[in-house]
Amino acid sequence: MHFTTSEDKMSEFSHVDEQGKAKMVDVSEKPEQRRVALAAGKIFLHPETLQMIVQNQMKKGDVLTVAEIAGIQAAKQTALLIPLCHTLMLQKVEVKTRVESDGIAIECQAVSIGQTGVEMEALTGVSVALLTIYDMCKAVDKSMVLGEIRLVEKIKSSII
Repeated sequence: MHFTTSEDKMSEFSHVDEQGKAKMVDVSEKPEQRRVALAAGKIFLHPETLQMIVQNQMKKGDVLTVAEIAGIQAAKQTALLIPLCHTLMLQKVEVKTRVESDGIAIECQAVSIGQTGVEMEALTGVSVALLTIYDMCKAVDKSMVLGEIRLVEKIKSSII
């Protein structure tokens, strides 16, 4: 029986060198491809808070539009927020909000042509959109819960 050692595990992580130190992955030898990532998440809200959002009655303004814009801005800043992420040229970032019976669902799609994926950009977009809703509603709802943040889809395809 073979037990995996910490040294064995270190070699499996692309962001860690042989000594276990963090490093940025070298993607310079990888071909450029069209990269798409879709991430999703949700904020759970009291029905009264949800109603105020739908009726645009929050003192801070149009919660859904502000959250969508914040998500787009965040996706574009991912490399500044997450230390080992590459700076990417994004061709598209789209953030959509959807009102549900128990809260607001968020989806963020990021698209790039490059040598590395855009899943961190999509996940960052969702996370900041959710945090924006939290910030705009915290005065009226003290029990909000952010969750279900996940990568839904990751696609890469040839650009030839």
